[in-house]
Amino acid sequence: MFDAFRDFIRSIGTDDSADDRGADDVRVAAAALLYHVIDADGIVTPAERQRLHDVLAEEFGLSAGETRRIAEAGEAADAEAVDLYRFTSVLKAELDEERRIRFIELLWEVTYVDGSVHELEDNVIWRIAELLAVSTRDRMLMKREAANRSGNPD
Repeated sequence: MFDAFRDFIRSIGTDDSADDRGADDVRVAAAALLYHVIDADGIVTPAERQRLHDVLAEEFGLSAGETRRIAEAGEAADAEAVDLYRFTSVLKAELDEERRIRFIELLWEVTYVDGSVHELEDNVIWRIAELLAVSTRDRMLMKREAANRSGNPD
């Protein structure tokens, strides 16, 4: 009886399904940072949310259902986080320099979806880039490329 109770306590809050992803999953960490950026100005538009989903699906080869679950896990992880390091440390450990630079470009892409970059969004991307060891030069080049593609060159 005690063993059954102990097993029950251990199972609280866990889900053994393959769809349960923690913040140490590179996809969830990426989703959390993407969400953090689009939420930085206090307004998450449907277009920003859709671009976040598109980025996750394209970059990680996810189905629509997987994309939705990863995006939701990322949003929940971001809501629980006290800093960005929790997520950037996962990306820094899992991604090489080229992919980290690409990730910064993706952050700019989701930011430009609504037509402008709020100063808080810009600041968050700067902090993420610093934590990912992406140079200022590369961060600004990715910003310019994303701006040009969006039709909003700064």
